Amino acid sequence: MLVAMNEPPTPHPTAHPISVTAPLRWLALGWQDLRTNPVPGLLHGLAAALFGAGLLWFADGHFWWLAGAFSGLVLVAPVVLVGLLLVSRHAQLGQRAQMGAVFKLWREADPRLVLFGVLLALAGTAWVLLSAGLLAFWAPQPIGTLDDFVAHVLLAPNDGLFVGWVMLGALLAAPVFASSVVTLPLLLDTEQPLPVAVGHSWRVVAQYPVVMVLWALLIALLVGVGLLTGMLGLIVALPWLGHASWHAYVDLKRAGTFGLPGSWGGVQ
Repeated sequence: MLVAMNEPPTPHPTAHPISVTAPLRWLALGWQDLRTNPVPGLLHGLAAALFGAGLLWFADGHFWWLAGAFSGLVLVAPVVLVGLLLVSRHAQLGQRAQMGAVFKLWREADPRLVLFGVLLALAGTAWVLLSAGLLAFWAPQPIGTLDDFVAHVLLAPNDGLFVGWVMLGALLAAPVFASSVVTLPLLLDTEQPLPVAVGHSWRVVAQYPVVMVLWALLIALLVGVGLLTGMLGLIVALPWLGHASWHAYVDLKRAGTFGLPGSWGGVQ
């Protein structure tokens, strides 16, 4: 299990203010990490894109299989991409981590990361079941395929069903995002128990609600572009977000958001 990191000596590191533009800074730094050491990120992104393409082929014509598969993919992806947090962490140390370091991380099988991944998968399953129940109760016709969903929900003359479906998704996505926004980098970087890490994640959202809403929208936008480009965009979008998430964590901790004692990464 990994313990708190040590960055290069920086006696008085600059704490960047957590302003509404902070997510753009995180994306810029994440892009820099991806360009500097592209192989681990692009391999992760390619694996995700191939997996997504396989889901499309497997679930062709079966809307609920497709919805469940992609819900699981989107929710569990942060856990799968935890290796890219490690790559960015090494970059701060002036090191260049390769896939060997990522494989070593997974061989260690930190039970906190495994448990968090299981909980995210359960959240995805809950969304699919609730979504299916809502549409079965409200839709004028049975929803069995993606074409059915488009015709009877998305393009329905009465748009109340689609609005209700989107609102239900947002209602379920909000606590999942709040529980995970900094949980994985915190678990990677410290020995904090999973409930404590999740609590810190909620604290971040409560302290910076506008910033976190913008961050969530940017994540949704990049993932959406990846999906709409036939999965090709995921090759770049997912590792970009993985690296950026590390920098979000660094800025938030330097700002004293978590209130953890002692020196961390050169930050008091």
